[in-house]
Amino acid sequence: MIVNDVHCHFFSANFLRTIGRDLETGGVDAATALPAALGWEPPGEPEALADRWIAELDRQKVSRAMLIASVPGDEGSVSAAVRRHPSRFVGAFMFNPAPPEFEARLEKAMADEALGTICLFPAMHHVPLDSPSIAAVFARADRARRAVFVHCGVLSVGVRQKLGLASAFDLRLGDPLAVALLAMKHPGVPVIIPHFGAGRFTEALMAAGAAPNILLDTSSSNAWVRLHPNLTLKEAFARALDVLGPNRLLFGTDSSFFPRGWQRPVYEAQLAVLESLGVDEAARDAVFGGNFNRIFRNTP
Repeated sequence: MIVNDVHCHFFSANFLRTIGRDLETGGVDAATALPAALGWEPPGEPEALADRWIAELDRQKVSRAMLIASVPGDEGSVSAAVRRHPSRFVGAFMFNPAPPEFEARLEKAMADEALGTICLFPAMHHVPLDSPSIAAVFARADRARRAVFVHCGVLSVGVRQKLGLASAFDLRLGDPLAVALLAMKHPGVPVIIPHFGAGRFTEALMAAGAAPNILLDTSSSNAWVRLHPNLTLKEAFARALDVLGPNRLLFGTDSSFFPRGWQRPVYEAQLAVLESLGVDEAARDAVFGGNFNRIFRNTP
């Protein structure tokens, strides 16, 4: 079975410098100081980190992965990784659509063909999904034939928590029902809602039922199921398969840093769930690899 991962964070040196800019590092480069404090491997240059990812994916027998630039402005790091290994990586970038100059920033990122997916975090950036700037992002993605990833529901950033950084996220803004309206206006845009809606599970299913171009990614430990009485990961998969079918689920892990590397336990848990549900081989192939390859056919 081909395994592709639609949700891996590319924690580059620039990412670490960005989140560490308000921290005291004793004059040491945050790209070195933060990994030392966290017990991580320093990422090095983007090309070196890309090679590290390839070695890990090869070891784990993962064919392709979408790498996410996890702070606005780090598009160049992921672009370098994709261009180094274009047959293995798809590039994605976090985009803050807040004015001013969001259009110029968007155009600059969209000019890079190595970046195939725009990632929106409404709760993080305090930009409502019905704002004109979000509408402009979807329109631009439609013209450029790019995918849009929209984080909904519960949002926590583990590295920020470990470093004691404040995370003033407005969780009211991550509503999958608002995503549905945007998706319906742009039926040619693949729209990815990660983590089954991350606690907005019913709304995510409703949104996907209304807009056939919405897909759910299965990434992370999916601890959000604790917010739903009596819901298990198995039941979440069963309901998602019932509403969406296997062709609109995208396997992901939410892997991010080394030496932990690729999160095989997430894969094994999800595979066990699908097997326990009696999902046939063709459907499993679609979830774990085929849907990814259908959506992300082109490489730079």
